Amino acid sequence: MLEIKGLKYQVADESGESLGILNDVSLEIEDHKLVVITGPNGGGKTTLAKAVMGLVQPTGGSILWNGVDITEKSITERARMGISYGFQQPPRFKGLRVKDLLCLASGRENLATEEACQYLTKVGLCAHDYIDREVDASLSGGEVKRIEIATILARKSGLMIFDEPEAGIDLWSFAKLTETFQAIHARGEATLLIISHQERIINLADEIVMIEDGRVAQHGPKEEIFPLILERTSAGCTYLSQEANK
Repeated sequence: MLEIKGLKYQVADESGESLGILNDVSLEIEDHKLVVITGPNGGGKTTLAKAVMGLVQPTGGSILWNGVDITEKSITERARMGISYGFQQPPRFKGLRVKDLLCLASGRENLATEEACQYLTKVGLCAHDYIDREVDASLSGGEVKRIEIATILARKSGLMIFDEPEAGIDLWSFAKLTETFQAIHARGEATLLIISHQERIINLADEIVMIEDGRVAQHGPKEEIFPLILERTSAGCTYLSQEANK
């Protein structure tokens, strides 16, 4: 279980005044749930996700993973505990093959090609077409994101965090990406925490967390929270309301 208790993150603005990015955020996320974090831009979603991974250090509160306080632990320590983070724009590595990346992720230099291919197959890639390719600019955004998910699977991650995974990818890759998330969730391999505004990703969720002004504005089952979001956005002609009426 992931437990976030009274989490705060404050920074100083240009005038030196304290600015609250996260303001007393508290959440409990049970194992093997698929939870989507959504809400207005600038509300604190990415900061919350980065705080869980250890990419930013909160100024108050605590984070517990499986009962262990990880608030002060490093990114490396959290990764060893089974926490992984998928970036909006995953890095590319010219000269590094997909198999090399999977070996690094698994912590095994002698990772068998057959096992490496299994991770690629799970994310919807034809393994033998990708295993020896370089992770460079020749790959599309969707391909790189699915390879990143494969490395997270190879790392045996119990908590997978993805920050707007739909950003910058084409519709075909986006469809494959949602299938990948759905399959991971169906197999019960991990707890998934996904930041997204996309209705098709939100519809995969067991629970929705809406973050606004650095606070939890809503948290509950998708069937309860998504209609509330649509009600709030219907007057603003937002993407979600447009998608709901298609």
